[in-house]
Order: sequence, then C-alpha cells, then structure tokens
Amino acid sequence: MAWWRQRTERGVAPWVRTRLRTAPGAAVAFGVLVLVTAFLAAALPRALDAYETKGLRQEIAGAPPAATSVELSAPQPGLEIAQSTREKAVRPPALAAVRRAALARLPAPLRADTTESAYGVRTSKSLVGLNHWLPVIDAPPRFTLVAQSGLAAHATVRGGRLPIAAGEVTADTRRVEAAVTEATARTLRLRVGSVIDVDGFGGAPLVVRITGIVEPRHPQGGYWSAEPVLRTPGVAADAPVPPQFHWDAGLLLAPGAAPVLLGSQGQPELYWRFAPATDRLTAQDVPGLVSRIASLEGGPELLRMREVAGGTAAVATDLETIVGSYTTTRAAITPVVAVGAFGIGAVAAVVLVMAGGLVAARRAAELALLRARGGSLRGIAGRLLAETAVVAVPAAAAGLLLAVLTVDEARLLPAVLGASAVALLACAVLPVRAVVAHRRPRAHAERDDLAHARPGRRRTVAELTVLVLAVGSVVALRRRGASSAGDLLVSAAPVLVGLIAALVLVRLYPLPLRWAARPAARGRGVVGFLSLARAGRSSTVGVALPLLALLLALTTAAFGGSVLAGVSDARDRAALLATGADARIAGPGEVTPLPAGVAGAVRKVAGVRAVTAVRIERTAELTSGGAGAKEGLTLIGVEPASYARLARQTGLGAFPAEVLKPKGAQGAGTGRVLNAVASPGLAERLGRAPRRITSLAGDITVRIAAVRSRTPAAPGADFLLVDAAGLTHSDPTTLLATGAALDAPALRAAVRGAGKGLTVTSRDEERAALSDAPLQAGAERIYTTAALAGAGYAVLALLLSLLQSAPERAALLARLHTMGLTSRQGRRLLSLDALPQALLAASGGMLAGWATVRLLAPGIDLERLALATAAGRVPVIGASLRTDVWSLLLPAAGTVLLAWAVAVAQAWWAGRRTSITELRTGGMR
Repeated sequence: MAWWRQRTERGVAPWVRTRLRTAPGAAVAFGVLVLVTAFLAAALPRALDAYETKGLRQEIAGAPPAATSVELSAPQPGLEIAQSTREKAVRPPALAAVRRAALARLPAPLRADTTESAYGVRTSKSLVGLNHWLPVIDAPPRFTLVAQSGLAAHATVRGGRLPIAAGEVTADTRRVEAAVTEATARTLRLRVGSVIDVDGFGGAPLVVRITGIVEPRHPQGGYWSAEPVLRTPGVAADAPVPPQFHWDAGLLLAPGAAPVLLGSQGQPELYWRFAPATDRLTAQDVPGLVSRIASLEGGPELLRMREVAGGTAAVATDLETIVGSYTTTRAAITPVVAVGAFGIGAVAAVVLVMAGGLVAARRAAELALLRARGGSLRGIAGRLLAETAVVAVPAAAAGLLLAVLTVDEARLLPAVLGASAVALLACAVLPVRAVVAHRRPRAHAERDDLAHARPGRRRTVAELTVLVLAVGSVVALRRRGASSAGDLLVSAAPVLVGLIAALVLVRLYPLPLRWAARPAARGRGVVGFLSLARAGRSSTVGVALPLLALLLALTTAAFGGSVLAGVSDARDRAALLATGADARIAGPGEVTPLPAGVAGAVRKVAGVRAVTAVRIERTAELTSGGAGAKEGLTLIGVEPASYARLARQTGLGAFPAEVLKPKGAQGAGTGRVLNAVASPGLAERLGRAPRRITSLAGDITVRIAAVRSRTPAAPGADFLLVDAAGLTHSDPTTLLATGAALDAPALRAAVRGAGKGLTVTSRDEERAALSDAPLQAGAERIYTTAALAGAGYAVLALLLSLLQSAPERAALLARLHTMGLTSRQGRRLLSLDALPQALLAASGGMLAGWATVRLLAPGIDLERLALATAAGRVPVIGASLRTDVWSLLLPAAGTVLLAWAVAVAQAWWAGRRTSITELRTGGMR
C-alpha cells in the first residue's frame, strides 16, 4: 500500500507542476479572479456586520443619555431604622459598595461606561428657593439637590472651589455648601458666596452657600445629560390652571453632605446610574441585550440587583425603546440589501463557471485523448481538481485575509464560509465540466452549435421549473414585500427574472440570425454572411453561459442603480419637505415676527435668487360650533404672486396666484371673506361655506377656493393659506429663499447681523444629514458595490466569451487572408462576428432590468433605506423603486462598445501575425 501511495504521489505531482508551468498566465489570471471573488464573498457579510454594529452604536450614542442610561434607584432608608443607620446608608462608602456589586451583576452584553456613570442621593421632588432676589417667572424658582459622585473629574472650576462637607453632616444639619454650573449661575444670578435658602426642611430652611462655579467637561455625556437640570436650568410649570411657570435648577452638594437630604420633604432617593458602553457592543448582541434589559426591569436580574440595593430597588431605562427602533429599521433595510447581495453572488458564480468552462474548452482535445487512451473519469477529475486547488485555495485564503484586514469589527465565520464557497466552486468547475463532457470516449467531437441543438425534455422541464420559481418569487415579493432577509426565494427574484430572460433569449437567438442571414447570402459581399453564419454556429454552452452572466450582471446593475436612484430621490424629497425651499430663515418656533432688515440682508447673499416672506400662525383656531369648541390649525399668510411662484418651482402644491384673490374684489383689505387654499383634511372640516378663524394675526373669515396636499411653508401640517394683506398683523415670521448654490454659512452671517435668535435651515445640509446614518449609508455602499461589481463581472464575462473563441477566429481570419480577404474586411468580419451576442445581451439586459424593476417595485419600500429614523420628520410619499434610465443604458452600451473594441483589437493583432503561425499543423481549427 505504501508503494502504491508513493507511486501515485510521484504521478500526480509532476502533472500539477507541468500544467502550471505550461500555462502560468492562465493560472495567475484564474487565481486573481478567485481572489477578487473570495474577497467580495468574505467582505460582504463582514461589511453587513460592520455597518449594522456601527448603526447600533450610533443609535445609542446619539440618543439622549437620560433615555440610554440604566438607573438603579431605591427610596430613602425607612424611618423605622435608626437615624445613624439611615445616614450611614447614604454616605459615599456605602453607595460605592453597592455600585461595585451592581456593576458586577450587570448582565452581558450590557456593560457600563464607568467614566460617564455616577451615583449619589438626590431629591426626586424639587424644592422652592425662598430668596427674594432669585429670578421669578410666574413662581419662585425650585431646586433639585444632588450629592453626586465624581464632580471633580467631570467639571472644571471656573470660580471659587468645589463644595466640601465640613464635619459630619447629618439629617439635622441646616447649612451646607454647593456648586453650580456656569449656565445655572448666569440664569439665576448666582456667584461665588451667594446664599440660597431652600424650603422643605421642616421648621428652618436649608442654607446653601455657593462655593464654586464649574464648567462641565463633557456637557453632552451621561454624567451631565442624564439629568439635564444639573447642567442647564429649565422652565417648568406647576399643575394649576393656568400653569405657573418657574425656573428649575440643580445644586451640586458634596457627596459627604448626602445625609442632609434625609431631612427634606423632597422625597430623597438613592441612585446608581450606569451609562451604556458601546465600544464592544455588536449587532449580534441585540436579541440578548433586549432580553437582559427586560429581565433587569422586571425579572431575575432585578432580583439580583435587589440583593445589593434593597428589596424596594427598581431599574429604569428607555434603552430597549432605542434598540427596538434600531431593530425595526434594520429589519426593513436588510431584506432589500439581501436582494442586491444575492444578485451579485449569482453573477460571480456564473463567471467562475465560465472561467472553468474556458479552460475545459481549451483542453477538450487533450481530455478526449486521455479518455480514448484509457484514462478513468476519477483519475482525470482528481488531477484536474489538484491543479485547480493549487491555485484556487491559496487565492481564496488570500481574499479572506484581505477581507478580514479591510473590514474590521465583524464576525469571522460568515466570511470564512463565503470564501470557502468560492474556493469550492472554483475547484469543482473544471473537474465537473470535464466529467460531464467526457462521460464516454468519443472519436470525434459532436456538433454543439445553436443551429443543430434541439432542446430535450430535461431542459424543458428545468426551464419550466425555473419559470415557476421566478413567478412565485415575484408574486411573493409584490404581495408581502421584502419582509425577511432569510427568504431566499424573495431575495432571488431579480436573479430568477434574469435567468428566465437568458433562457428565452437562448431559445430565440437562432431566429434573428437566420432571418438576417438570408438577405446577407444574396448580397455581393461575404463579410456579412460569414459573420452571421459563424454566430449561428456558436456553441450552445458558449452562448448560454456568457449570455446568462451578462444578463444577470446587467439586471443586477439596473436593479442596484434603480435602488440608488430611488434613495436619492427620496432624500431630495425629504430635504425639501424639511425646509420648503432651498433655505428657511425663522425666529424661535416661527412665532415671532422677523426684524425688518432680515429679508434685505438675505437677498444680498450671493446665490440667492428669490426670497418669499410668509407669516405662520400655528395656534390659529377654527370655531367648530357647539359650545364654542375650538379646533387648532396652521394659518399661513402669503403674498400670492411670489408664493405661487415658489410653490410651482418646488413642486409643493402649485396653484395660480389668482386663487387667493376674491372675484370682484377691489382690494385685499381686512374684514372681507378671504379665499383660501387648504389641505385635504382641513378642507373637509371647513366645507365650502365661509368660516371664522381666530389667530394672533387677526380674526378672519375664509372660503375654501382650492385644495392642495402640500405647501412650502408647512409641508407636514394641515394648513390654511390666505393672502397676507387680509390679516390685521401680516409681519412675516419666516423667509423661504431659493437659489442654485446657496451658501448656508453666508446666510447665517447675514441674518446674525440683522437680528438675534434667528435660525437658518439649509436644504443641502438637511440632504447631507440624511446620508450620515450608518445603517442607511452602509446599505447604500452595499448597493453601490453591487452595481459596480456587476458591471465588472459583465466585462469579465464578455472577455471570457471572446477569449474562448479567439483562437478559432484568428485561424479563420488567417485562412481568409490567404484567400484574398483584406485587413479592412477582416476587421469588419470580427466586429460583426462579436456584435450579435453583445447586442442580444445588451437588449436582453435592458429588457430584463426594466421588467425586474417594474415587477418588484410594489414590494420594495425604500423609505427606511433612504431615510434615518427621526422624530418629527415629514413622511415622504412615494419613496419606492423606479426605473433609472442611465442604469439601463450605460452598462448595455458599454457591453456593445467593449465587444466591438475587443474584436477590432484582435483583428489588428491578428493582422500583425503571419498566416503560417495561425495555420500550422495541430493548431486550432
């Protein structure tokens, strides 16, 4: 047995080395193809993991810390406990011990960012400041007292010093020190040395002396923003009607002063706040994260927390809501991405099969000779597998390594499986093709051209099966949409449509050639007839595989380009709906009239073409009958001519300016019945009769003259559009500017000099912001890659097809040259010889791409893919798949031009070689 193995090894090794030395260029080209394909197969799942993980981390990092932080809280120790024990439980050592134990009990994958986490004691109910010099809105200011850890590490002292706990602070202490932020000091007129008397401590108020003014080092971090009142004072309102507004601010006590809060009526509570750490969180952790959060809020993990924080402790967080929003967006995006990934995978597989087929065709005579001289199928297949594996396996491994180095923070197993699949396919193609083609030893090769081939029963059954699968996938996708990334039948819909188109075109391919050959045969020249005759004599496999690859590549490119075009349109539309024009200038809340010089300043900015001033009243009310009931609406006062021009330019509810002018009116003064343009919902409520509207701009009577679903001034609200001249107060609150290239910084500089508190919203900036979300940007990159890779594989498929028949065309051209064919006629012959298949693939690809988009458009919703989730965003109607003409025409035209260029180049090269070289004995026929 050992001798047999040794003999076998001596027989196989020379074969492999000999074959690689005989055709080193082909081996290198095949290795490069496998490397690139393995890289794409390994990089795609890693890219999916990477952008999903980045999207999860940004979703959490971009949410308010008050929503993402996990807070463990417990009420103050019970009054039945001794006073000294209660005070000891809220001192820093006891709180720090609970924090350490709670950190150890946080369930994976939930981890805490200790730099932004904090713990301490606070008053859950704010307390009133009694000093008369404190600023008052409707009621005296109220303060939240907090003894929080880590103030020195998270703040920079700008005045005074940090507070300390002088001596031993108890619940009966009535004098403590505190620090405030610069924003609190500025708003409440505090300085170092200020003394605040805080009510709610029994008989005597708590005297709080301000010892320091601090500046937060990371004001948007969890330490300061989980409870924003510590950083920035806000305006709050009491429950009585009408509400009484007051300032609400925070006072930062020393951690050692926490026991003083036990003597307050502010419902003190202990808390341990953990900011989530996202640096190690991945998209695969989402199911476990949601489960652990639910367990922390009301499950076994909560019981474990209560073991260290007390039996009444509770855990609260809105992190599961944020993760749920991310999951919803990912679930809508992933199936759409799977459609494109499946398409490019199919194209790559077909090209690999073509590459193996090219080698098999070149070596058909050699393999036939081996079979005729007694070579077994197993032996031939083994040797072919060995020589292919020597090239394919290292190339696939290199592609995998390159993908791992290029795309980080992703799982390794999917990439390994993808690269292994490429290696397996690359190794198996040549042996399988050889075994199938040489099952029986043959003395002569049988005809296998399109003119002679007749479809058999098996082929018909296979084609009908593919047709049924394609119809089923398209119907499923149209009915339920791309709802599941794991539904391979739905993901394969574009590929199946392209496959059906290829099968139909292969069956129809001989017909137009025969029709064109008849008049060409009657002509005087031989070039046209010879080219058409040769095209009709092409091998069935030599036509079917390149045609399939080209059609799949062109269909994938068309589908990917259409997706990208739909995404771009949806983002353009969303940006327009967010601004109503190219730029929007308004005061806070669009409620106060703009300063007089703002419009003139905006008009002077370079690039501004027109400025339309409008007055927006979002608190207008409609008297709806009954007992004086009121219904809210948005009233917009405009100058009819300029606003109608703006609506026409933006495509948002265009209307003629005459609609807002009453018939027979001599002027648009106040007191008249004003014509109005209303949104559909509001028009239905108002009816056609005149109705009375009350607003801060004046009371008016309106009659609906036209109905429009959108308008630039308020794209996402029920609106009522009237002539501003009919309002008592018509001062504009908003400016809508249009221009080809508006400079947002220049606009901001212009309005900054004309008034205070004005905001500028640029359409271009809104558009750019929509492309920054990792989930949407990552999915868009996947589709861009799919479209480019599809185009690249289409070029490669065409080149492989032309290379397969290149020796035969060169020999034909040499023979014809010996018969008197000129070089010019030779170039025409090879050009016309290559064009039928290229034209068929280009026309079929355009048709298949158009049909794919039309058939699948109802089942593809691009809104989630195009737009990041954002509260208050105006919904985009019509964010659906549409046919992109350039994605159809450019790849198809490139295919034809490339085929023509390669044919011309081959004719030029063949003309430089002698006919003897091409017609030597034993050469290709």
